[in-house]
Amino acid sequence: MPQILPNFSTSVKLKYVKLGYQYLVNHILTFLLVPIMLAILLEILRLGPEELLSIYKSLHFDLVQILCCAFLVIFIATVYFTSKPRSIYLVDYSCYKPPVTCRVPFSTFMEHSRLILKDNPKSVDFQMRILERSGLGEETCLPPAIHYIPPTPTMEAARGEAEVVIFSAIDALMEKTGIKPKDIDILIVNCSLFSPTPSLSAMVVNKYKLRSNIKSFNLSGMGCSAGLISIDLARDLLQVHPNSYALVISTEIITPNYYKGSERAMLLPNCLFRMGGAAVLLSNKRRDSHRAKYKLVHVVRTHKGADDKAYRCVYEQEDPQGKVGINLSKDLMVIAGEALKSNITTIGPLVLPASEQLLFLFTLIGRKIFNPKWKPYIPDFKQAFEHFCIHAGGRAVIDELQKNLQLSAEHVEASRMTLHRFGNTSSSSLWYEMSYIEAKGRMKKGDRVWQIAFGSGFKCNSAVWKCNRTIKTATDGPWQDCIDRYPVHIPEIVKL
Repeated sequence: MPQILPNFSTSVKLKYVKLGYQYLVNHILTFLLVPIMLAILLEILRLGPEELLSIYKSLHFDLVQILCCAFLVIFIATVYFTSKPRSIYLVDYSCYKPPVTCRVPFSTFMEHSRLILKDNPKSVDFQMRILERSGLGEETCLPPAIHYIPPTPTMEAARGEAEVVIFSAIDALMEKTGIKPKDIDILIVNCSLFSPTPSLSAMVVNKYKLRSNIKSFNLSGMGCSAGLISIDLARDLLQVHPNSYALVISTEIITPNYYKGSERAMLLPNCLFRMGGAAVLLSNKRRDSHRAKYKLVHVVRTHKGADDKAYRCVYEQEDPQGKVGINLSKDLMVIAGEALKSNITTIGPLVLPASEQLLFLFTLIGRKIFNPKWKPYIPDFKQAFEHFCIHAGGRAVIDELQKNLQLSAEHVEASRMTLHRFGNTSSSSLWYEMSYIEAKGRMKKGDRVWQIAFGSGFKCNSAVWKCNRTIKTATDGPWQDCIDRYPVHIPEIVKL
């Protein structure tokens, strides 16, 4: 049969049709108001001076009406500005860079595994297969206590790691910002698996001799998304304490949590988790609006702990031999996907343009009314954000989010390169990714950044930042000696 209608897929660029639709819907108010304003302006220009003067004289205003109108405007403006939340600024942040002596190349890791697990060669082979597919590089680092054979995870060694990581990050941040310890009003430290007494926050207070009336908090057991929980807590505190600085420290202490047993599900963290930490300075002071790097726009938290499978998918426990470790469930990726769906359902209306929200709404209505088998519409989050910082929990996590959010390789580059260079540094990984984007000179004024993290419990948390000023390529930071080598090609399997 001859073709009656033209083949629109070849004669019309459908992507341009979609771009036109997006532009029309997202600027619908402009398209409606501009013609009306032009018509009013033309009508005014058409009237003569005498007609305009007569219209002006016909308007009768007395002093009482003018005062009432002025009072009403002032009252509305006062209510609006007093009820408006305070703006929260990220002044600057710093990431800990481990020394070269802490590096663990693949060969070293496997040699130590063979010596530590010499009675269980199957566990050694399992770790090798995981490491081959992990996406980690040869320069990731473990603390000194894990380099011993066998490892010596003592309390003293764990405290030593915490002091080096946390104090180094804080020192670098204070040097960058010029802030003094006495200026800090709020202190929040999050570390999931190492929770000594006195707390890590007390350790910071003692080291830097912070004020006696400082509001300090120590968050533990909240997983890799605890960094964004700390940001959320700092935001709430800064809303009620004006003219304040909040210091947020995110880290994970590896020393006491190295698993020396043979359970496969508990050996996974040994292959993925590495040293790292970050210190972040937040402010609600207006004078910091010009020098701050970012402005906090949204924080969205999703908790799936009511479901038993989600609650136990990342679980600290003892194996049959009594050795403590973190058990990662085989259902982890499925549960993470469900948590992500809940999170983006909440954050979508806050950040997506009207065009994407309409398409999502029409698809939802169509599935409910007409055909439940219709393919659900996945919003294009690339229209809402220029940069994505996905928690570098592992290659599978990054792959799954790239697929579900339909992101390009460039959008997940920061996450993959952070995993390759530093490994899974838990709650601080998002800041290494942000630093990577800055080191590449890609962060421009007005750019929007979406940070996404997953954590035990099970939680999925998001934070949205808006770049406050164009950030020059940094000459310091964790990427200073290697940024020219990145991005690198990461093969599917690295044969060891």
